[in-house]
Amino acid sequence: MIFSKPPRLILFICRLIRKHYRDQKGLQRSLSNAHSVAPETQHKQHCQTTLSERVKWSENAVIFNVEGALLKSSSLFSYFMLVAFEAGSLVRAFVLLLLYPLLCLLSHEDSVNVMVMVSFFGIKKSSFRVGSSVLPKYFLEDVGDEAFEVVKRARSSYAVTDMPQVMVECFLSDYLEIDFVSGRDLKVVCGYYVGLMEEKKNSTSLEDKFDDANIFKNVIGLDNMDTSLQHPLFSHCKEVVMVSEAEKLKWNILSKDRYPKPLIFHDGRLAFKPSPLAMLAMFIWLPLGSIISIIRICIAISLPYTISTPLLAYSGIKLELSRPNHHLASPNSQSQTKGSLYVCNHRTLLDPLFLSFGLVKPLAAVTYSLSRMSEFLSPIRTVRLTRNRDKDREMMDKLLNQGDLVVCPEGTTCREPYLLRLSPLFTELTDDIVPVGVDTNVSMFHGTTASGLKCLDPIFFLMNPTPSYTVQILDKICGVSSGNIDTQSSRFDVANKVQCELGEALGFECTMLTRKDKYMILAGNEGVVSTERKQ
Repeated sequence: MIFSKPPRLILFICRLIRKHYRDQKGLQRSLSNAHSVAPETQHKQHCQTTLSERVKWSENAVIFNVEGALLKSSSLFSYFMLVAFEAGSLVRAFVLLLLYPLLCLLSHEDSVNVMVMVSFFGIKKSSFRVGSSVLPKYFLEDVGDEAFEVVKRARSSYAVTDMPQVMVECFLSDYLEIDFVSGRDLKVVCGYYVGLMEEKKNSTSLEDKFDDANIFKNVIGLDNMDTSLQHPLFSHCKEVVMVSEAEKLKWNILSKDRYPKPLIFHDGRLAFKPSPLAMLAMFIWLPLGSIISIIRICIAISLPYTISTPLLAYSGIKLELSRPNHHLASPNSQSQTKGSLYVCNHRTLLDPLFLSFGLVKPLAAVTYSLSRMSEFLSPIRTVRLTRNRDKDREMMDKLLNQGDLVVCPEGTTCREPYLLRLSPLFTELTDDIVPVGVDTNVSMFHGTTASGLKCLDPIFFLMNPTPSYTVQILDKICGVSSGNIDTQSSRFDVANKVQCELGEALGFECTMLTRKDKYMILAGNEGVVSTERKQ
């Protein structure tokens, strides 16, 4: 008969459900009998259900479980999705999303193995930088403030995790200043990850410290009640403090002002944490967003400002412009022969374009590099700089004599509320400098990248459902072109003053970081790459 035997797929799913149920029961038994099974370790492990204040963390070393006792969310799907999307491709991310129902049925260890295989298989080891450029931002936004306070107070801290070492090491060592990280190493063949992890975690060197030295006499563990104490490092703990999922839900998120190291630079296209539902919404929006992006580009490059501006606003783009009342006052003698020099901080490649739309007049813009595609599609004039100071000054002076000019002296974009050091060349061009503070807000895709294709930056920005731009035109600042000030440092003083004015208007923090600093952190180079990729 047709229905005499169940389909193989149904039998396979039933086996997975039974296996998952047995694993959960076994896990519960192991938790309830943790001390009775190993009576010789009962004197070392005294389990608690809260982060008790009576524990003197400052006098002890602490070993903690990253996903179980540091992060508010115990799910690892979002972090592997970031690897699949940012280091892989849309196809790889879509495959991982399709596998999510299966991952829910598998045990924790099996699901991690599947996610590692999908996310890392075929990724080149030498070019993998997601762990240092993308993941730290999302990890930091998931750190529980209460758990971080415990780790911060400890005499020394050691992290254990089921995730690959390359995913968490930068976040824990560089941003949280953890002394040692014990994760899983990935197998590599011919310089490429094969999607498999080594059987043992790389904790041998730390175990040797515990065995060979007496400085770790007092060690306290911090773990989750829903996981078993299988990591060998927990055997060194005289006491293990256990937290529950219900308790983690009550934790506060670690605020940015408490980060041991500020997060200034980060990369990646996604502007949201890629949970399963969020990724499903993104893939549903992607075809429509691509069409809307093309329509917005066609409107911007083909229609005059008086028509294109309201149409772009109707398509969902928000532009807010503010300027002082005396901005349109009569110009001085110098500005009668030269155009206005607008000095912007740099958020995306579209900064000059949105300023032009806000002022409803054409502007010229200079940039250190621009993709051929972006240059072709730009509705305003763009001119490339040569990085030769004398030639660039001569070219910008010529453009000012022809009309208004926009410059972004930071030299590269910064997503976070920080301002990079401004190159002072612009201070020598005119005495009438107009600082312009710009800020953006996106919900789905970032319109900048340090390691991806620069030609796609405007497209991704315009693919957001409702991208927004805030433009603030500030009071004019006098430059040094007329030679009023003779000191060599005067141009740096003017550049710093412009930076401070922009920072105060936007609420951003001023830094001395440069373009090279950004690219060394995010891409491992100084930003001098191929034409299509550099910024």
